[in-house]
Amino acid sequence: MTRQLSQACMRELLSGPGEFAFLDVREQGVHAQGHPFHACSAPLSHLETMVADLVPRRTVPVILLDNGGEGLADRAAGKLADAGYADLSVLEGGCSGWETSGRELFSGVNVPSKAFGEYIEHRFQTPAIRPEELKAMFDRGEPVVVLDSRPYDEYHRMTIPCSTDVPGAELVYRVHDLVPDTDALVVVNCAGRTRSIIGCQSLRNAGIPNRVAALTNGTMGWEIAGFGCERGATRVAAPPSARGYAMAVAGADRIAKRFGVEFVGGEIVRAWQHDSTRTLFVLDVRTREEFEAGRIAGSRHAPGGQLVQATDEYIGVRNARIVLIDPAGVRSVLTASWLNQMGLKDVYVLKPEGDDGFAGCATERGQRRSTRLGFSRWPTLQADELERMLGSDEVAVIDLSSSLSFRNGHVPGAWWGVRSRLDVAHATLPAVKLLVLTSLDGVLAHYAAPEAAELWPSASIRVLEGGNSGWFDAGLPVETGTDRITTTLDDIWYRPYQRAEDYEKHARDYLTWEVALLEQIKRDPTVEFRYYS
Repeated sequence: MTRQLSQACMRELLSGPGEFAFLDVREQGVHAQGHPFHACSAPLSHLETMVADLVPRRTVPVILLDNGGEGLADRAAGKLADAGYADLSVLEGGCSGWETSGRELFSGVNVPSKAFGEYIEHRFQTPAIRPEELKAMFDRGEPVVVLDSRPYDEYHRMTIPCSTDVPGAELVYRVHDLVPDTDALVVVNCAGRTRSIIGCQSLRNAGIPNRVAALTNGTMGWEIAGFGCERGATRVAAPPSARGYAMAVAGADRIAKRFGVEFVGGEIVRAWQHDSTRTLFVLDVRTREEFEAGRIAGSRHAPGGQLVQATDEYIGVRNARIVLIDPAGVRSVLTASWLNQMGLKDVYVLKPEGDDGFAGCATERGQRRSTRLGFSRWPTLQADELERMLGSDEVAVIDLSSSLSFRNGHVPGAWWGVRSRLDVAHATLPAVKLLVLTSLDGVLAHYAAPEAAELWPSASIRVLEGGNSGWFDAGLPVETGTDRITTTLDDIWYRPYQRAEDYEKHARDYLTWEVALLEQIKRDPTVEFRYYS
């Protein structure tokens, strides 16, 4: 039995200066039903694939959270102990105990960032424009520039007609070449609210001469108003010209002074990389293309807009050191300004020194793969072999990818399951001689195979080579839907547009939830955003 941490001690930790990680090991969809404000989602099913990035120092105290008494946190503690994490506790009473003790539970995901966006709009009275007003400006031919502050894949899926993709921290960096004159209104949009608000306020903080407004409720609000989104757009802002870059640097300087951005040299960062007593996150906030072309060794890609939008997905240790990287010296400053305002401590920008801007730190290039703890390959089955076996009563397939991925396409006849609930799948499936596990790329299936072997001792366990991706790449038949499921569809949080039906209702509910966060955080004394005049 793992050491128990009382609710009172947990509250002391949250108010203290020490480092710790607070991980909710329930599935993301369950996490979204209600959790403490500062708990990061790290589902037991995916723990080994994500915890090394969230909690890189294995001697840091880690507090694990489940519903209370259900055993998930104890199971997670066992996996982390095997991986070398040395200071593990389970929150006594879990989420139920947290609520019983009079503390707030927050629904949804990325709650700290979402609440922060609402706080910023209220604090700075960030200007907004309603969809109907923007559409009328389009119809009258008035000068307006619409900038979509989301990553390209989200922008490409749906956006406001005629908008240009300029994700998050890229706004201050690239905006000056996108605006023809100071008379044009600059409108920043996202899917809902947070990135619109933060993007708009970023441009205001940088001092651009144009009027700037956030599109009220983003693409959701646009569609609810009855206007059609553009799909398949490919307009992406180019890197800044010399003139645009000079203006961006001037804006970044203004932001750095106002929001207390601190800079650090390469020599200090290299010393911190070898300091075993403190956790260090080295986060590169540039585009993926720039990151993969050359980066500081050991750094993680965390594009500025997404880092502010989903801080809990990148930084799993409270009170850790954070160093932000951008040789251009603009995006890192903007991102640091927001993390400072969120109340994070020890946030620094690496001074862009040297020919490559990396201040003498060791570099690497290419794609970065997340660290996988305790990974070992299990015997596999090729896709064409499995296809020949389908339909046999002696063979079953369990797909451990997300319920959304399963709904969109899976091996014909496969069952859907959750790795942390394989015992439920065992009780659901008929007895078979061959059990084949698969997942999106097969990695999760390899992790689950030894656990399945314990539950199905009389069956031969195999992993589909390459997972679902291998099956799809082979051009083999695919089924859709969720007819064969072994457990509740609560493994992930579904965005409104991912819902199978009633998009408008889910969009309205989501927007209502975002706005309500501002009042809810007032009831939680652990929420402390920082105000700069």
